[in-house]
Amino acid sequence: MELRLEPNMAAPTVCCHLALTGRTARFFCTAGRGMERFVVREVKEKLEAEQVECILGKVFFTAEPDVSKLKRIKSGERLFLLLKKEPPLTLSSNRGKGFSEIKKCIIGEPHCWLAALSIWQNLHQTAKHETENQTSSKIPKRHSDTDHEPDVLKMFKKEHSLATENVCKGLQEYPNKSSHHNPTGENKLSVTVPVHSSEENLASSNSHQDFSFRVSCRCSGAVAKRYTSEELGRMIGIALIKQFGWKTELRAPDLEIFVHLNDDQSVVGFPLLRVPLANRAYIRNAGLRSTVAWAMASLAEICVGAHVVDPMCGFGTILLEAAKEWPKAYYFGIDINESPLQAAYDNVRTAILEDRIGLLQASAKKLPLLSESVDIIISDIPFGKKFISIKEDFTDILHEMERVLRIGGTLVLLLSLELYKQAGLHVSGILNNARPPTAARGETSGGEMMTNVNYEERQGNSSNTSTESQSLRLRCLLPVESHSVSLGVTEACILKCKKIATPPVQ
Repeated sequence: MELRLEPNMAAPTVCCHLALTGRTARFFCTAGRGMERFVVREVKEKLEAEQVECILGKVFFTAEPDVSKLKRIKSGERLFLLLKKEPPLTLSSNRGKGFSEIKKCIIGEPHCWLAALSIWQNLHQTAKHETENQTSSKIPKRHSDTDHEPDVLKMFKKEHSLATENVCKGLQEYPNKSSHHNPTGENKLSVTVPVHSSEENLASSNSHQDFSFRVSCRCSGAVAKRYTSEELGRMIGIALIKQFGWKTELRAPDLEIFVHLNDDQSVVGFPLLRVPLANRAYIRNAGLRSTVAWAMASLAEICVGAHVVDPMCGFGTILLEAAKEWPKAYYFGIDINESPLQAAYDNVRTAILEDRIGLLQASAKKLPLLSESVDIIISDIPFGKKFISIKEDFTDILHEMERVLRIGGTLVLLLSLELYKQAGLHVSGILNNARPPTAARGETSGGEMMTNVNYEERQGNSSNTSTESQSLRLRCLLPVESHSVSLGVTEACILKCKKIATPPVQ
């Protein structure tokens, strides 16, 4: 049996469907600006998704309705079951008729709502049970693999045992804070929604007055110029009450209905999880956005046994995301300030990763590491008014990273556009909506990054004297990829470099 919303003659409709034989459904995932491509890669690799479509802020895909697999998406914000996706509305000049057109577009055929709601209920109940089982079960702590301890760890312990002892002593004395996990909430939905479209079943569904909902409506473009989100949400809510007999509940509804209308599309969906994908249960002290941290780690090419260092680790978010996804590597976080290290230690302990993540207090300008002893460096370089002094030290920090990174190693940095320009490490193609200075946007027809950056061309074509001088100093760092991402009101850039052998002096 296959459930679909019938296409409209004037505007073709794409909606969610469930094929009981093939077990596939249509979903979409919201993403921060610049993160869409990471979501695309994930759903293709982890879910073997088909019909993947990427637009600004959303990724649509068809996959098996398996909650445990869907929850593995790390670069997305929220996950939805798709009810319908249509072209943008062309509204009548009459305000009342415009309301009717929107209601007709959103509500559509009532039996399709009930069919999608049945699918959502099954997935939502499964997610709830999985969450309850994970909460009630005690996760065993992994044993430390000291017999296969890497040389970089032994070096740390041997040459800096006293400093480590002092830092760890202070970290262990740090008071254990109460968990800030978002509650999963209690699902009040007890009604089994019929999948059939007969009038008898629709009438039967209307008798379930305990089923509650709320509408989360967002509108922009031409629609927003004529109607507010509150007006549209109220209108859609009244229509659903009349159609199905449901009741509204703003604080803790059984179902949230997501409606987004703009000049590009009209989308309706049901959130699958109470808690957004971006909220990590294993992160107690939030620092860098977890989705961005995961995206940085995904670019680092972390392999088994790799030595990964974050020389400005802060709360350790990048290391946590990397260690959770790639557990068979060794991670070290370094920070000059004790306060963020205390928060990082609390996060590491909460995530039960003490055997994989070590912490040290030291300066990024003078790392306690041997030259060419690290495989991968991943770091969020602090920026903003609070860290204005970083600009003065940035060149020294880059040079120190270059020193400890082995030949062929990978460097992944999160930079402000100003620091990106200061680094002088530009690539020829920028993914997504990047606007870093001197970097042109370039994508292939398949949407892959253009990475054919030639070292001699990069050195020879520089017209800025200071940038050229700095590039010469950091001559071993070859830029490979650059991705523009949004950090709320701030635009930033993820820069990936490879360390190459020093070229001969001309």
